[in-house]
Amino acid sequence: MLQVPRRTGFSGPTLVRLLARLTDADAPSPASSLSSQLSQWLGWADAIALSSALKANAPAMPPASGAAGGTEAQECARVRATLAAAIVEDTTLASRRRGPSRPSALPDPVDAQVDYAVYRQRYLTLQQTMETAIGTLRARLRAALSARAPGVAKLAMVDAVMERVLGAREQALLGAVPTMLEPHFQRLRQTEAAALAEAQAAGQPAAVRRGAWLGVFRKDMQSVLLAELDIRWQPVEGLLAALQDS
Repeated sequence: MLQVPRRTGFSGPTLVRLLARLTDADAPSPASSLSSQLSQWLGWADAIALSSALKANAPAMPPASGAAGGTEAQECARVRATLAAAIVEDTTLASRRRGPSRPSALPDPVDAQVDYAVYRQRYLTLQQTMETAIGTLRARLRAALSARAPGVAKLAMVDAVMERVLGAREQALLGAVPTMLEPHFQRLRQTEAAALAEAQAAGQPAAVRRGAWLGVFRKDMQSVLLAELDIRWQPVEGLLAALQDS
C-alpha cells in the first residue's frame, strides 16, 4: 500500500488532526483560551449584537407539544445521513467500477492523468451542500426553540447572531481546506511515480499498483470531508439538545 510520511501527536478535533497528518501545515496548541480567541474574531458591532441577544427578553409563546422535539430529531438524523451519504457515495471520490472485461490490475488512464482542479471543485461543491442544508436546519431548530420557554428561546436568538457574525470566519477557514489538500495529492502521485521508476530501473516488480495513489487520496479526502461535517454539525447538536431538554 502506498505510504507517505504523516505527522502524529496533535490533539484537537478530528479535522485538525487529519489535516496535520496529511499536509505540511503546522497545528500548534492554542496560546489563548477559546473565549479570548473568540473576542478577537468579533468586531465591536458583532459584540454589541451578541450582547443585545443575551440581554433581550424572549417573547412569551404558547407551550409547544413535546412531540415536536421528536420530529426535529428525526429531521436532524435524516439531514445528517443525507450529507454523509453525499460524501461517501460521491462519484468523484468513489473508486471507479471496472467492467468484467477490464482486469482490475490495469491502471485507469483517466484517473492517472486527472488534475487536482477536479477534486478542488468537488470539495467546494460538497462544502456548499453542507452549508446550505445545515443553515436551513439551524433556522428550523431556532424556530422550534422560539416556541419554548423564554430562557430556551433566548438561545435561538444567540445562535442566530453567532451564525451571522461567525459565518464569514468559518467560511474563510474551511474554504482553505481544499487548497491544503493539493500538496498531499501531488505528493502521493510523485511518491508512486518514484517507486515505479525505481522498480523499473532495478528490473524488479513494483511494490505498488500503478494508479493506486489516487484511491488513497480519494479515501483521505472523504475522511476530511466527514470530519468537516462533524465540525459544522456541532451547532445543530447543541440546538437539538436544548430543544429536547426543554
